[in-house]
Amino acid sequence: MGIVILLTGCPEAEEPFVEPVARPHVAVLVAEGFHDGEAYMPMGYLTNQDMIITVIGPETAMVEAYNSDFTIIIERAVGNVVVGEFDALLIPGGHAPADLSEIPEVVDFVEEFFYSGKPVAAICHGPLVLAAAGVLEDRTCTAVGGIQEEMEEAGADFVDEEVVIDGNLITSRTPPDLPAFSKAFGEAIHESFDPDIPRAIPPQPGI
Repeated sequence: MGIVILLTGCPEAEEPFVEPVARPHVAVLVAEGFHDGEAYMPMGYLTNQDMIITVIGPETAMVEAYNSDFTIIIERAVGNVVVGEFDALLIPGGHAPADLSEIPEVVDFVEEFFYSGKPVAAICHGPLVLAAAGVLEDRTCTAVGGIQEEMEEAGADFVDEEVVIDGNLITSRTPPDLPAFSKAFGEAIHESFDPDIPRAIPPQPGI
């Protein structure tokens, strides 16, 4: 009598893929102390553009904005997502980016995402995470004026403009820039989105 061995739960690849999707999927990176408008205004704009939004952060939790009583739920921990799941990355400002820049797992994810070539948008203090990821060398960008020195130390060409687009990088300064920032980010996503590319399956616990 023959012996049959059934193997289950074996991953076929580091980032297994599923069927293509019809709508862009955008990751929004936040932590405690995010800026309410810089998160919610672009999220609302992209949602109205029929995009899927997932809020990611250091760990799943409800976190509060530094400038209001607004809260947001981090739906997925950075350690449990893969770049291949998403079509774009948004990094709002506030106090959160300084803390996010100190978390190696977050910095590594942002670096990998940036070099994937997909759109990455950051506003106000958001580019601090990009500086920590070491991706601003020879890039033209903007941010809130208070972090100009950090941007230039990271190798960026800092300019004081409403929206700056350099390849897959979209940056803006402060909340008054949000309408133009959201529009530019949305356009970049639509231009780069390919519905025929399969998306990665998120890592599953115990697999």
